[in-house]
Amino acid sequence: MNKRDRLILEMMDFNKGNAKRIQHFIKVYELARIIAQMEALSKLEMEILEAAAIVHDIGIKVSLEKHGKSSGKLQEIEGPPYAEAMLRNLGYDEDVISRVSYLVGHHHTYENIDGIDYQILVEADFLVNLCEGDSDQKKVVETYDKIFKTESGKEICKTMFGF
Repeated sequence: MNKRDRLILEMMDFNKGNAKRIQHFIKVYELARIIAQMEALSKLEMEILEAAAIVHDIGIKVSLEKHGKSSGKLQEIEGPPYAEAMLRNLGYDEDVISRVSYLVGHHHTYENIDGIDYQILVEADFLVNLCEGDSDQKKVVETYDKIFKTESGKEICKTMFGF
């Protein structure tokens, strides 16, 4: 079994008993992977993005346990150390761990997006959140206009939400 699949299983175990959270990260991972392939990311960029998509919400559980809430900012603070430990345990390279940690620590920050991996992670997370939140068409279009930058993410958004 490869590292990515082991990481998925580790995150499933980390979120044991919370099917909704497990389903969320699987959907974000798959949409991020598809957008990344459409955007022709390099092998290293793909490895970073896939790992980040899998662990992006690792801070939710920790935030809830420590603070009784899981705002985006708390997730960005609490998540990186847990993501780093999980990736290190599975043998990821330090440069990958460093970038994934950065992405986990910024995935609710939508200004100054500094890389295609970051942009795709944000787009994939929004695609899933818009669907899971039963967002109306106005909210979808507003988010599309504000957030989506990749041609692939835009295409998928338009297809998913029919505009």
